[in-house]
Amino acid sequence: MDHSAHAHHTNTNAHHGDHGHGGHGGGAVTWSAAAKATLHCLTGCAIGEILGMVIGTALAWGNVPTMVLAVVLAFVFGYALTLLAVRRGGLDLKSAIKVALAADTVSIAVMELVDNGIIALVPGAMDAHLDQALFWTALLGGFVVAFLVTTPVNKWMIARGKGHAVVHAYH
Repeated sequence: MDHSAHAHHTNTNAHHGDHGHGGHGGGAVTWSAAAKATLHCLTGCAIGEILGMVIGTALAWGNVPTMVLAVVLAFVFGYALTLLAVRRGGLDLKSAIKVALAADTVSIAVMELVDNGIIALVPGAMDAHLDQALFWTALLGGFVVAFLVTTPVNKWMIARGKGHAVVHAYH
């Protein structure tokens, strides 16, 4: 989600009725807002996780180091996308890091737990190679299930002014 088109607001209450983001910070939250927040998170997670799986698999690493690399990169890329968005909104680096951690940690953690759980549970997926359909089917299927599980979590958090709602206070 491109946050650069929004004006910078320091008063979060002034922001809540603007820009079609109603509900980010208390009260009713639409499923659309939760899905957009989840897609934002999923984008960073997918970039990092796919990169980690490709690197680990290409280097013939074992399952555990490959999965660890994929999860670490998912967090790195997930946080990086939020950092870029809030920095464009005028936030200094230290504050932007705090916002990214507050906004994305739970969402990324849930997404990674579900996604990697799916990959681990699909027979043969952890041993599949990059050129096999099983590798990509398990990975992409895990993303779909993770999106479906994480969206209600994000909806709940946004309604309480947590998670992705924190980002909207700074753009």
